[in-house]
Formats: sequence, C-alpha cells, structure tokens
Amino acid sequence: METVENKRFVYEFGKFLLDPNEKTLFVNGEPIHLPAKEFETLLLLVENNGRALSKEEMMAAVWQDAFVEESNLAKQISRLRKTLDTNGEQYIETLPKHGYRFSAVLHHTIPQAEQPVILEKRTVNRLTVELGKSEDDLPPVPLLGSGKRFWTPWKAVAGIMAAVALIGLIWFWMGRSQPASKIDSVAVLPFKSVTADQSDDNLRIGLTDALITKLGDLKQLVVRPTNAIRKYDSQDPLAAGRELGVDAVLDGNVQRVAQQIRVTVQLVDVRDGRLLWGGRFDEQVADAFRLQDEIAEQVAAALALRLTGEDKRLITKRYTANPEAHYAYVRGRIAWNRRTSEDFLEAIKYFEEAIAKDPNYALAYAGLADSCSLLADYRAAEQKESYEKARDAALKALELDDNLAEAHTSLAYANMYYFWDWQRAESDYKRAIALNPNYATAHQWYSEYLAGQGRFDEALAEIRRAKEIDPLSSVINAGEVWILYYARRYDEAIEHGRRLADMNPQFAEVHEYLKRCYDQKGMFRDAISARQMRRKLAGLDPTETEPIRRAANATDTSAYWKGRLDQEIADAQKEPPSSFDMAEIYAQLGDKDKAFAWLEKSFEERTYTMMYLKVAPNLDPLRSDPRFADLLKRVGLAF
Repeated sequence: METVENKRFVYEFGKFLLDPNEKTLFVNGEPIHLPAKEFETLLLLVENNGRALSKEEMMAAVWQDAFVEESNLAKQISRLRKTLDTNGEQYIETLPKHGYRFSAVLHHTIPQAEQPVILEKRTVNRLTVELGKSEDDLPPVPLLGSGKRFWTPWKAVAGIMAAVALIGLIWFWMGRSQPASKIDSVAVLPFKSVTADQSDDNLRIGLTDALITKLGDLKQLVVRPTNAIRKYDSQDPLAAGRELGVDAVLDGNVQRVAQQIRVTVQLVDVRDGRLLWGGRFDEQVADAFRLQDEIAEQVAAALALRLTGEDKRLITKRYTANPEAHYAYVRGRIAWNRRTSEDFLEAIKYFEEAIAKDPNYALAYAGLADSCSLLADYRAAEQKESYEKARDAALKALELDDNLAEAHTSLAYANMYYFWDWQRAESDYKRAIALNPNYATAHQWYSEYLAGQGRFDEALAEIRRAKEIDPLSSVINAGEVWILYYARRYDEAIEHGRRLADMNPQFAEVHEYLKRCYDQKGMFRDAISARQMRRKLAGLDPTETEPIRRAANATDTSAYWKGRLDQEIADAQKEPPSSFDMAEIYAQLGDKDKAFAWLEKSFEERTYTMMYLKVAPNLDPLRSDPRFADLLKRVGLAF
C-alpha cells in the first residue's frame, strides 16, 4: 500500500525507474507515458514486489471508487507487460486462478534533488554563508544598474525581501541537513546486491557487518546487531526500521564490476521518512576496507555525533586486513546465531577458515570460543575438551587484542559455566560492557551469571538492557523468562514466555522455561504440553506415552513427578538423561540420597546448570541437608 514514506523513494529495476511523486515511469532515463490506472496498477505491483496479489485485492486498490470487470485488470497487465518487455524479461507473473506477482531485483533510490549534502558551508546564488552566522553577518548586497551605492525606497523593499528570502532558503537547507531530533538508535539493513554473483554477495554481507561493528563501537549510538537484521533482506526500509524499533535505518546497494565496487547508501529517519544523508561511493575491490571506514565516518557526521579521539580510532579500526577472512567470520557468526548443534559445527568450520586465512584475527578466535562453548552446552560435544578449546581460543583472542569486548565475553562464559572461576568471569563481563556497552551478548550472559549468584534485580537490569539493544532476539527474550523463573516470579515468567512463543512459534527453548514455571505453579497439564512442544520443535520424539499421560492428568505433586521420572527412565535408553534434571526430579519426590547421587554426577561432569545450584527452585527440599552446603562450597557458590 502506498504511504507517505514510500513516496520519498523511487523504485529502480533493470532499465526502469518508477517515480511515485511524478507518477512517471522512465526507461534508460527517458519518460514513458502511462495512463493513470495503468500507472497505479504498476505501482501497486512494485510496492508489493515478490508478494502474490489476488485479482480482487488489486481491483479494490486501483478501482476503489468504481465497479469494473476483471477483464479491465487483464488489459492493464497486458499493456504493462508490453511496456516493460525491452529485453525479453518479464517482470509480471500470472498466478493461475489467483492473480499476479511482480518479481524483480528492486532497489529504493533517492531522487537527486532529494539528497541533502552535509557541508560546512552552503552556497546560494553565489553568496557563501558559513553555518552559524547571524543575519547581520551577511555581506551587503550590491545594487544593480547605475552602480551608485545608495538605496531608493523601492530598491530597499526589494533588497529586504531578497535578503529575507535568502535567509529563509539558507535555514531551509540547514534544516534539511540536520535530524529533526536526536538519533539514538540505528539499524544497518542488509546491503542488497545488484547482481547474483557470489563475490558480490560476500561484499554486501561483509560491508553490512563491518558497518554494524564500527557504528556499534560508538557508545553514543545503539546499533542493532547482525543477527537482528538478517531477515530484512528485501523489506521496505522504513517498515523494517519500525519493526526493529530504531530511529533511523542505513540502507544500501552493492555492485561489483571486475575489480570496481559501487556502493549507494542512504540514511533515513524512520519516524518521519526524511532522508538524513545519502551518498555514492566508487572504490577498487582492494580498497573495500577503506570504503567501510569512509561510510561509517560520514554516517557519524550525518548524525551529528561528537566523536572523541577513541571513537575515531574505533570507527577506523580494522580487525583483519584479509577480506576473505572477514567474510568467513561473518558467515560463522550467522551460523552461530541460528543456535543448533549442526549450526555450531558449521560456525566452527567458518571461524577456523578465517583463522587459517589470518592467524592474527582476534574476532575469529572469539567466535570459535563461543561456538565450542555452546556446542558443549547443547550436549553435542565432550564437555571438558570443548570448553578447554573455548578457553584457549578466548585467551588467544585477548592476547591479540585485549580491548576486544567479544573476547572478554567469550572467556567469561567459559569460566562461568564450566571452570567456575566466578571472580574472573564477573571481571571479564564488566570489562566487556565497559569496552562496548552495545554488545548485547555481554549483557545477556552477564545476566545469567548474576541470576546464578542470586542477584536477580541486577540480572533483570542486564537482560533488559540486552533487549533494548536487540529487542527481537528470541534467545535474549527467553533469557528474561529464565531469570524470572529463578527469581520465583512465575506469573511474570509465564506471561513473557507465552508472548515469546507467539512471536516465534518455532523457538523450542522457551517451552522448556515455561514447563519449569508450570511445574512450580502445579499446572501439570500445561507443563506436559510445554514439554511435548519443546521436544517436537527440537526434533525429538514427542510421542505421548503412558507415563506422560499420567503426569499430565496428575492431581498431586507426587504423582506428577513419578510420571516424569518413569518417562526419563524410558527415554534414557535412547537419550542419556541430564544428571541435573534427574537430581531435581528425585528432590521433588523426596528421595534425597538419589538426588545427591545425581548432583555428584552433575558436579563431576560440570553440567552447565550447576551454575544455578544456589537458586534452582526444584532443589529446595535439599537445602537444609549438610550435603547441600558442602556441594555449594565445592562449586564456589557458598553464601
């Protein structure tokens, strides 16, 4: 649907440019006359590029004030196809018994007249006015005609009018170059590739991530992380910005011809659709990193950010001089953020490839550390070996760059979940956040540390800060549910968990967290339903067995946990049970000896959930036993 914001753009595809403002179609720069309804039909298709439109929907949109037959639409489509068929390419696809779809590599561009250029001076009618000067600072305007240096009354009036008009024009252009209000948050949307060439694809992915990293290093600005923007490859920039909850979006196209790169970029205020800055850059492929620096610096200038010396150093900092290593790193992070065992293995391959291409690439070592840690957490690798590899990689990253927030975070995570070096873990989290307050993962994992220590108010503050940075992340949103569960705020946790399940129906882990909350509330049927949904989404067997049915229909706590135990024993023949989970079940059944036996096994295995030994609700029946105090002391969590 046409919006005010969309009218600020023109649409470019192939040899064509469609200008909604002028209601004109251009081919190779030459205007083509289209009748009004024909133009409206084309604009409707273009604005819904890639989406199937029914005939009824199109007729209602184009002929909303009149009743017409379906044949009218067919005639419009036929004429448009002839107009657009300049090289045998068809942009309008017929969907039998449904309607039509427009399919093109589509780019939003800005008409040249709409592109403000931010300069220290403006030149208007050959009179250069420095920004910040008052009206009194303007030089006198010489008289035309006889050359005499005096004003006649009518000339005085004309001169005043001219001066007022000139000042108004100056302030108009000054206003266009400045944000309507302060920009605090930005999303760098995935740069589009003009061609389907793989090397072009690497360039656009690499450029997008580099700009996110560079701008994200600026403490004055919140920048959505790479994993948050990946799905907005083809969406309207303003709609994407609104969904991401940012003040502005940076959008662009990348084209490569031989060894030459052309990048067009635009920075748009999401709140009113106003163009804040736009530019076109031509560089050699070998100078791709210099291009990243230049764009980042100009964006910062367009946002009127006051950069410190440290900011300027960070915005031009290069983590590797090898483009191929950078592309491998970015693809590794994309795989890591998908959060499955298979994806962690894929991420490890990419990070190792990046390290092979540049052995001094600190970010790649941090990525490798994170992948090894989570692979162990997902029980897809041997704990000791995987965590030791993670710690070694994080230490190598810090050896190469001690000011790398990602590396401090990686080391803190390994020390927290496996090595139980609590003091070093907290120190590294704090250092990471000080280095980069906009690194969402550091806030997220620090919140988990604080929850394990029983510092719930601090934990919630950290996870909510992570949500501010990356509000659409399922992992981070689930983190708030996790912390609320340990804080015994079950109703709040359930409310947040259900909202997340609605937002992302395919996210399995939130159902595990909901199950735990339902356990504590005595909502046994809901707990079993959540258990089964989690198993289904995780690719595990969700068959409803007799023990599960008994648990779901239980009317007392003992019967519920007995059904859960029977199911765990049955599943153990195919899937080794979590020793910590088994300890919780026996604790709830009142069998303390077996509960402690399983906790000892969990201690020996260094199961990651041991970090929550101090606060786990299901272990409450054990807390008065001296064996529990001894275990807390050995883990380093004694009060």
